[in-house]
Amino acid sequence: MAQPCGVHAATQSYQHVVWIVLENVGYGVVGSPEAPYLNHLISLCGLATNYHGTTHPSLPNYIALTSGSAQGISDDNDPASHPLAAQSIFSQLNGKWRSYVESMPTPCDKVSAGEYAAKHNPAAYFTDLGATCARNDVPLPAQPSFTQPFTFVTPNLCHDMHDCSVAAGDTWMRTFVPKVLSSPQYRSGSLVLAITFDENTSGSTNHVPTIVIAPSVPRGLKVGAYLTHYSLLRTTEQLLRLSPLAGAKSARTMVGLFHL
Repeated sequence: MAQPCGVHAATQSYQHVVWIVLENVGYGVVGSPEAPYLNHLISLCGLATNYHGTTHPSLPNYIALTSGSAQGISDDNDPASHPLAAQSIFSQLNGKWRSYVESMPTPCDKVSAGEYAAKHNPAAYFTDLGATCARNDVPLPAQPSFTQPFTFVTPNLCHDMHDCSVAAGDTWMRTFVPKVLSSPQYRSGSLVLAITFDENTSGSTNHVPTIVIAPSVPRGLKVGAYLTHYSLLRTTEQLLRLSPLAGAKSARTMVGLFHL
């Protein structure tokens, strides 16, 4: 792998943000022999060492990540149980976003099936997206594009480490992440990639790792500031010149911490 981070000084020109959200393993993945690829990325780029999910179970974390609030949700039910009229980063971007969901049967699918979990596809819950959801929330293609300002990537239930091993998820990441890093957007210095986990089900602190990859992130950077999913939302909104939503307003931004 060519060095993806520490390539140049901080820039104000980031115009694209990509998130990959993994499942449940939490901070234990750091240093795990089952995750050699993720740990290689950590050694090359930036790691938030004191980052936390906002709640349990999965779904409210995904909703919090994208809207700044869990919106009162405390279960993992499909969108039929939780039609949300709340504003989200998707609606803020007025159609200039994309959500890639691996193993999703049809665009903006609101019913879980097989290795597809609707609870890991937040765009399907926000009712104000209307027909935009079916256009932009699509099954993950073999050759994804990162031309939109914001891209949310959801691996399937095996590759996100939910149903399969950490090693299986790490192997999938080894194949997928280079597609982001070789994109014209990353190579031109305009894209930031964040890899996080929705929650840590093995501990009450909800401690999860978040890896930040961008050309201006110093190699091997460790950031110990207290951060949450609202911090990632605020950071993304700041980079994309959007107003912070709900809990993101008071969350600590990661922009300066990671030299973005």
